[in-house]
Amino acid sequence: MTTTLEQLDSDQQLQVGSPILWQTVVWDDPVNLMTYVTRVFRSYFGYSRAEAERLMLLVHHEGRAVVASGNREEMERHVQALHGYGLLATVSKEQ
Repeated sequence: MTTTLEQLDSDQQLQVGSPILWQTVVWDDPVNLMTYVTRVFRSYFGYSRAEAERLMLLVHHEGRAVVASGNREEMERHVQALHGYGLLATVSKEQ
């Protein structure tokens, strides 16, 4: 009986699959200074100086950086907050 229940649990996990994760993407813009973007990442997300600078440099050199991932509602809240700071940000499905 235990084997059957374990098999059912396993089958249900395969049917449900993993949840869809979403990302908050920050885009490069000609307006905001690199120091400002770093400060926003540190104050809003609580990133260390090194991590905030790494993400800022991705935005600067590659044109974009994924700064957070999780459920869609949380990522939409992040985007709204980043818009409040004057940053260009969007939500996208994790690839």
